[in-house]
Amino acid sequence: MTEPDARYCRTIWLSDLHLGTPGCRADYLLDFLRAHRAEALYLVGDILDGWRLRRQWYWPQSHNDVVQKILRAARKGTRVVYIPGNHDAVSRQFVGLSFGGIEVVDEAIHVTARGQRLWVTHGDLFDAVMQHAGWAAHLGSWLYELLLKLNRWTNAVRLRVGLPYWSMSQYVKHRVKDAVNFISQFEQVMAAEARRRGCDGVICGHIHKAEIRDIDGVLYCNDGDWVESLTALVETREGDLEIVHWRTRQIQARSLGRIDDLHDAA
Repeated sequence: MTEPDARYCRTIWLSDLHLGTPGCRADYLLDFLRAHRAEALYLVGDILDGWRLRRQWYWPQSHNDVVQKILRAARKGTRVVYIPGNHDAVSRQFVGLSFGGIEVVDEAIHVTARGQRLWVTHGDLFDAVMQHAGWAAHLGSWLYELLLKLNRWTNAVRLRVGLPYWSMSQYVKHRVKDAVNFISQFEQVMAAEARRRGCDGVICGHIHKAEIRDIDGVLYCNDGDWVESLTALVETREGDLEIVHWRTRQIQARSLGRIDDLHDAA
C-alpha cells in the first residue's frame, strides 16, 4: 500500500519511542507512519533515549529510517512538534528553536476539531520519583531494560511453540501494588494540573500505559509507547480521539492473510 492511500488523521501523538535502544520497535513504528498521515504530529517525549545512548551507542538503520520519515513528513507540510521528556531532556536546551521543520517546545495546547483545549506534555515533570529520587528512576530504567531483554527471549520461545506475544513487564506492573498505585496517582495529578490550567484535558506519555478516560470531568489521554504496547493516540477528522493498537492491527491482518489491509484497518 502506498503512502497516498494512508489513513488521514487530523492529529497524531506519539511518545516513548526510545530510539537508541534495542527495545524500540522501529519496524512496527515505520509501518504505522507509512499507514497514516496527519496535519499535525506531536512527539511527546522520550523520542531518543539519551540515558541508554550515553552508556552504550546503539543506532541501527531502522532507527535512522524513523527519523528520516518524520523529517520527510515535516517537509511535506505536516506540523511536527517535539516535546522532550526525561530520557531526551538534553533537547530542552533547544526549546523555542526549529530543526528541519520540527518545533521544539516545553509543552503545548492543542485545540481539537470539537473545540477541546488539551494540554500536551510528556509528564516527567509531574512524576515525584523523577523530581525527588532521580537515582531510583535510573535504576528503574535499568531494571526495565533487563525485563525487556528477558521478554525477548521468552517470546522467541513462545513464538516457536505457537503462543502469542506476552509482556513480562506489563504483567509485573499490573501485579505489583506500588506500581499500580503510582500509575493511578500519576493520572490523577496530570488531570488535576490540566484543570488548574483551564484545559479540558491532558495528553501525555511517560508511564507507557495507553489510556483515554474521564477523571473528575477532565479528559486524561496517554498515547502509550513503542517498546511494548505499540500504541498511538490519533484525532479523527471530526475531532474524536482514539488509541491505535498497532501490534493488534498487524496480528489481525496477518491472520487474515491481508497485510496490505493494515492501512484501512487502522
